[in-house]
Amino acid sequence: MDQVAAMVLAAGKGTRMKSALTKMLHPLLGLPLLSYPLRTLRELNIDRQVVVIGSGGQEIMDFFNDWPGLSFAWQREQKGTADAAAAALTGLEGFSGNVLIVCGDVPLLRAKTLEELVTRHQQSRSVVSVLSAVLPDGEAYGRLVLDAAGNLEKIVEARDASPAELDIRRINSGIYCVDADFLRQALAGIDCDNAQGEYYLTDMVAEAYQSNRKVIFFDVADPDEIMGINDREQLSRAEVLLADRIRKQWQAAGVTIRFPDLVDIEPEVTIGMDTTIEKGVSLKGKTVVGSGCHLGEGAILQDVQLGDGVDVLPYSVLEQAKVEAGAQIGPFARLRPGTILHEKVKIGNFVEVKKAEIGNGSKASHLSYIGDATVGSGVNIGAGTITCNYDGFKKYQTIIEDGVFVGSDSQFVAPVHIGKNALVGAGSTVTKDVPENAVVTSRSRQTIYPNRGMASRAGKGKE
Repeated sequence: MDQVAAMVLAAGKGTRMKSALTKMLHPLLGLPLLSYPLRTLRELNIDRQVVVIGSGGQEIMDFFNDWPGLSFAWQREQKGTADAAAAALTGLEGFSGNVLIVCGDVPLLRAKTLEELVTRHQQSRSVVSVLSAVLPDGEAYGRLVLDAAGNLEKIVEARDASPAELDIRRINSGIYCVDADFLRQALAGIDCDNAQGEYYLTDMVAEAYQSNRKVIFFDVADPDEIMGINDREQLSRAEVLLADRIRKQWQAAGVTIRFPDLVDIEPEVTIGMDTTIEKGVSLKGKTVVGSGCHLGEGAILQDVQLGDGVDVLPYSVLEQAKVEAGAQIGPFARLRPGTILHEKVKIGNFVEVKKAEIGNGSKASHLSYIGDATVGSGVNIGAGTITCNYDGFKKYQTIIEDGVFVGSDSQFVAPVHIGKNALVGAGSTVTKDVPENAVVTSRSRQTIYPNRGMASRAGKGKE
C-alpha cells in the first residue's frame, strides 16, 4: 500500500497467560501470536511496520529480527495505548501518510478487512477511522458514542462508561487508520484523567470530533476477527477458529478433508489439488503436499515436501524429509530429518530412515533402520536390516549401489560400500566393502545335533 505505515501494539505484560513466556510468543497453530498481525500487514505490502515492545521485548526482537521492513520501539513503562503509539512514532520520523494501528494479540484479523478500512479512510478523507463491531454484550470493550446525527463523537472505555454508555452494543476493536500528522498532534494533547490513570489512544477520536475533523467507523462483518487474546482459554478458541478457516480454504481449493474437525493444518502449509486427508492428520510448519496424495489416518508431517501421488499410510511420522512422486510410506513408518526418497520408493511398516537418500523404486518394507546412508535404485532391503552408523563417537556412511538385494536380518557396519547388483545373504553382518555382482554371507555354519531337542529335554526332566 502506498503511503501507509503500520504500528503494532505488543508491549502488554500478558499476566493472565500465567506464563514465563511473553504473551506475544505463545504458539498458535505453530506460529507465535504476534506473527499473525505481521503476516496480515505483509499481505497488504506495507513496507514500514513498527512493533511497540515492553514485557519480553528482547525475546520478541530476537525472534523477529530478520522480518523484512520491521523495526521496534520500546515502551518502558505501561502508561496506556496513547503512550505506546507515541513510542511507535519515533520509528516513523518523517513519515507523512496514513498509519494503520493494530494490536499484536489479534490473530484472526483478515487482510481484506484492513484493506477496506484503509480504502474507506482514504475515500472519506477522514483523519481517524475506527474498526468497530456490534456485539450482543460489549463486555470490557470501549463503546462508540454517536451524536444525534450518527457521527462518531467519542470512544468511552468500559471502566469510565456510565450505565447508559455500557448499554451501547457498538464496540471499539482497538484498530484504527489515522492520518500521521493528526496523530502526532493529538498525542501531544492527551492526558491521563481517567479511571486507570493511563493515556488512552481513543481520546484522539474526541479531539478530531471537537475540532470538526472527519471521523468514521466501520463495522467488521465477523466480530471474531477482532478477538483479542488475553488468556489460554481465548488462545484455544482462536486456534479452533483459525484451524477451521484454514481447512475451509483448502477444501475450496480442491482438497478432500475427511472428518475435518479432527485434522490440523498450520498456516504455512500448502496442499495440491485432489489430495485426500484422513482424520487425525497433522500438517505442520512449511510442509508442502503435492497433488493427488493420500495422507492416512494419524499421520504427522513437519516441514516435509511431498511430490504428486505420494501415499502416506496411517500413523507415519515425517519430519524435514523430501519425498518424490509415487512413493509410499508406512504404516507406522518414521522419516527423520535429512531423508530423501526418490520416485516410487516404498518405506514400509516400522521402518525408520534418517539422513539417507534412497533411489527410484527401492524398497524397505519392514522393520528396518536406514541411517546416514545412500541407497541406489531398485534396491530391496530385507526385514530387520540395520545400518550401524554410530560407534559411540562418530557417524559413518553406508553406500548401497543400484540393484542390490539385502536379505533379512542383515547389518551394515559403517563405513561400508556395497557394489551394484550384489546379494547380501540373510543374517549377514557386513563389515567390509562388497564388490559389484558379488554374494556376501557372514553366517556361522549351521550345525544339527539329532535327538537333543525339547522332547528329549522334557524326557530327561521326568527321570
